Amino acid sequence: MTMIIGHRGARNIWAENSLTGFRNVLELGVKAVELDLHLSNAGEVLVIHDATLDRATDRNGPVRALSPDARSAVRLRGPEGLTEDHIPILEEVLEVLAAHDVQLHVEIKHDENGRPYPGLAEKAADMLRHYKLADRAWLTCFDMTVLETCGQEAPEIRRLVSVNADWADRAGGVEAFLTKARPLVDIIAVHHELMAAEWSRIVAMHPKEKLCVWTVNDEQGLRHWLGNGLGYLTTDSPDLALRVQAA
Repeated sequence: MTMIIGHRGARNIWAENSLTGFRNVLELGVKAVELDLHLSNAGEVLVIHDATLDRATDRNGPVRALSPDARSAVRLRGPEGLTEDHIPILEEVLEVLAAHDVQLHVEIKHDENGRPYPGLAEKAADMLRHYKLADRAWLTCFDMTVLETCGQEAPEIRRLVSVNADWADRAGGVEAFLTKARPLVDIIAVHHELMAAEWSRIVAMHPKEKLCVWTVNDEQGLRHWLGNGLGYLTTDSPDLALRVQAA
């Protein structure tokens, strides 16, 4: 059965990458949760998607510039406006998730200049080990050079690479991307538009049970992709996805 992954917790229901979202999505019964990491200049591993504060919070500017006190004062935006949630650090999120039988897809992000954060992958791996989560986690990224670092620093933690049309084009096309990715990762996560456009080529090169489609949020799309035998599906609306799967 396709594993449904709550994207950034469940960003269509609660503020993305929030402690409220991570706590509540577990109550839905999902078996996997996705979250995003940045590294601050103060050395904190921050759980937030964007490299800047502008879209998802009540502040502006680069995420990496936040001091611990400033981070705690930032408020996250949810589907219905500002919330009382702050930007969590990875330790706070792992405290919530570690006690539950849930898999973690932990995405290593780039900074506001599009560059990898030195040391972020290693810090993430160390925290997953500390919370005894290394055996049920994937370190994920669009950037295969980051995943190569993950493989060197934490070979025991599985890896996932994400791809959309832009990243496939950078690699010289879907076939070239898949050829390079397959020895490096366990799962290849493909944007739903690219998956639909290149379905035959992708499933000919990689087993369905090790493919993930993202991010599927509408009922029609969920019915289609949940019926295609893929190993994983990432959604902002895991409540809807679980209902569709159970129908």
